[in-house]
Amino acid sequence: MQKTAEMVSVGHPDKTADYISCFILDRIIKRDKNVRYAVEVMIKGNTVVLGGEISTKAKLGDMTEYVKQALAEIGYDDRYSRIWGDCVINPAKIKVINLIGVQSVDIARGIDADGWGDQGVFVGYAYKGVGKINRELFLAKKLNDALYNLARKSDNLGIDIKTQITLNDDKIETAIVAIPMLHDQDLTDFIVATLGERPANIIVNGTGRYTYHGSVADCGVTGRKLACDFYSTACPIGGGSPWTKDASKADLTLNVYARILACEHLGNNDECFVYLSSCIGRSELPSGLIKTIKDGVVSYHDLWVNQKPSTLIRAYGLDKPVYTRLCRRGISGILSNEK
Repeated sequence: MQKTAEMVSVGHPDKTADYISCFILDRIIKRDKNVRYAVEVMIKGNTVVLGGEISTKAKLGDMTEYVKQALAEIGYDDRYSRIWGDCVINPAKIKVINLIGVQSVDIARGIDADGWGDQGVFVGYAYKGVGKINRELFLAKKLNDALYNLARKSDNLGIDIKTQITLNDDKIETAIVAIPMLHDQDLTDFIVATLGERPANIIVNGTGRYTYHGSVADCGVTGRKLACDFYSTACPIGGGSPWTKDASKADLTLNVYARILACEHLGNNDECFVYLSSCIGRSELPSGLIKTIKDGVVSYHDLWVNQKPSTLIRAYGLDKPVYTRLCRRGISGILSNEK
């Protein structure tokens, strides 16, 4: 049976948008752990649009500088711009359009009472393999990370990278890589060494040429790479984007919690799914369910959760500047063996 998973680097414009939002949140949460934050980002060319709500007692700071610093952390700095020229974003030409307001007082009253800042459904997943995630996703992530680290030190390879792994009966059938190159470079041996086996098919840059990349070639928007951040096609995706909100919004916290619960309840099963839901303004969770699969046999167990938002936020350190780290790892990277 074939199984396929895709992964993108933080140099991909959609993930760059996620990272910018998380970077801004980390800067503010250092000064105000009770910040209320929900900021979406769109990036195209050298223009970055920020839209959403921030309510905080701290000074917001210079949003343009935050964006430039986030881009530099990813690798889009002056050195990179000199190497790639017009093929990529230019940090010296960044323009930021700021459409940020404050949180609705109707939502705030529920959070002030230690209720969730949104309603929704959330799904956690764990698999018996390495990293407690499905093997095709583990390998796509492993290869992507290795190529990104290679590109950060290269004068020829770019950091807007996609990897895709197809397994057939647990053997790697196809490895697909999209990575910017100024000049052709054979990456076959590197791919094989990283994956630990030789795929039957290796495709690098399927169009034959890939130079224009990042926000110059594509428009990046927060929340468009959730299949990469979560579990690919192995599990439904619950909630909205976890990378554009503080922990009171549930999209981050309850997705993290569901993943942790799935890992804890995996046991000797092949797979474990945890389903949670929330109600805006209320702390109690309306529903919870555990589904396990062992040798094709499916079992269900009700799950009763009586944890206030503030309890979970403190327990997992989500009132601290951890958001860029979480954004890099993805929800599926939590409680895995990944570094």
